[in-house]
This record gives sequence, structure tokens and C-alpha cells, in this order.
Amino acid sequence: MIISLSLLAHLCLGQEVIVLGTAQDGGFPHIGCQNECQKAYKDPKLAKFITSLALVDSETKQWWLFEASPDMDDQLQYFSELTEGVYPYLPSGIFLTHAHIGHYAGLITLGREAMGAKGVKVYALPRMIEFLQTNGPWSQLVKLGNIDPVVLTKDLAVELKQGLTVAAFTVPHRDEFSETAGFKINKKGKSYLFIPDIDKWSKWDQSIVDILKDTAIEYAFLDATFYADGELPNRAMSEVPHPFVKETMNLFKDESRTLKRKVVFIHFNHTNPLLFDRQTKINVLKKGYNIAEQGKRYD
Repeated sequence: MIISLSLLAHLCLGQEVIVLGTAQDGGFPHIGCQNECQKAYKDPKLAKFITSLALVDSETKQWWLFEASPDMDDQLQYFSELTEGVYPYLPSGIFLTHAHIGHYAGLITLGREAMGAKGVKVYALPRMIEFLQTNGPWSQLVKLGNIDPVVLTKDLAVELKQGLTVAAFTVPHRDEFSETAGFKINKKGKSYLFIPDIDKWSKWDQSIVDILKDTAIEYAFLDATFYADGELPNRAMSEVPHPFVKETMNLFKDESRTLKRKVVFIHFNHTNPLLFDRQTKINVLKKGYNIAEQGKRYD
């Protein structure tokens, strides 16, 4: 029997994180975009799914999805292809950060009009769960048992299996309908952070630099919605106060390359040159940072 190298890797690794998408909520190409997006319309190889991660455990053949993006149906198929079908099609659970469309809208495909799934666990902080339970059409998913909401407690880890936990923490963001969570994945003495959406780092009561000095943290997938100020020429960028990539790099400029390499930029708006400009990518990589790439594995 011939076993492919990628399948062999999944049989041996234990746990890993796989990037299933890197774009901001509107995806890439982005609706109405007339610039770089046009190239992605003409060449689908340049397109990117909306930000999502898969946490994989090869020992139990389970996996968990982080974010239910509008691209979720494609991402489920993409995951199956990446892992050569050795895992169930649906994840053992879905972790949601907050109620902006790029992070939960994919849940609708689990409903009676589409898959008619049964009891898919959906993990989120209290306001996010309440939002799903009390607002249509999401409430129908709960009523019909398509999803099984699980309320997370801030800073309290939930055990997925022995030695593998996920803890939610809150970060400042536009919390119109729910709080905004970040996640810390802990596995066998190592940790990953996932913060795809946050307002300026200065608005948080914690220091991202100090957090990453924890030697257990291997990688931190951090909000990189915009590269620099002025990226939205017809809109005040103060209305969407994500930390610019340049601002994040400035925070880490005096730190070691060992610390910088923990930063993995993700969640790129269609205007962010890290999505489409080779030289900008090279400049960021030369400074010691990582850039999330769709399909890349972190173990």
C-alpha cells in the first residue's frame, strides 16, 4: 500500500493547526472591489477564503473549526482534501469569536435548507451564544438541533481531550451584538493564540508583546486587517480601528527575532498588500514575522 507524505504526516503529528482562510470578512476577491480583486476574479488561484483555522488531533481523528465564515462550505471541502479524507467531514466543534459576518454566518449552511446537521457543538462566550439563541435565523438552528450551543467562561479552559484545551478571553472590538473573543489553544506544553479581530492594541488592558514572551506560546495569529493608514481612501479608518500591521511591527521592533517569529499576520482586508503584493510580503518576512498562508500547517 502506498501512503502519501501528507497522510503520513497526519498519522504521526498528534496535534496541528491548519490555516483554512486568511481574508477579512468580505473575502478576496471582495464585493465591489475594482482593483486587485479583478485579478482574483480572472484567476481563482489568487482568491483567498475568509479567515478560519482547523485544530486537528490525529490521535483521536477529531478536528475543530475556528470561525464559521461565509466560506465554510468550501472550507469543509478544502479541509477534507488537505487531509485526504481521514477526518470526519464536520468538525467535533466550532469556536466563534464574535457576531460579525465573517465569523459566524457560515453556520446557516448547517440548517434545514442546506445540510440539516445534527448537534454540531458551537462554542462561544455568553453574549454570542445568547445572540444565536434569540435571533433568527440562527435561533432555528438551535431549535431544530442543528447546532448545540456551548457557553464558554472567560479565561476558563475547556478540555477537548486530555492534554488539549481551548480557553476564550475577551478583547476590545466593536461589540454591537456580542463580546469579542480571542482563543488560546494549549497542547502538550505548547500554545497558540488566535486574535483575528481587535481594536488598537493600546485599547487592550494587556500587552501583546509581554504575552508573547511566554515561552510556551509557539505562534500567535494576529489581526492584520490593514497594513497602514490611508488604506481606505473614501472612509475614515478610525471607524474600523484595527491595529495596522505597521503598528504591530513597531511594537515588536526592539524585540528578538525569536519573539517576532511568533507573530503570524492574518485576516487581511482586500486593500492589504500582504494579500497580493510580493515585495510587501518579502519586507515583512525579512523583518522576522510570519504571514498566514492558506493551507499552511503549524505543528
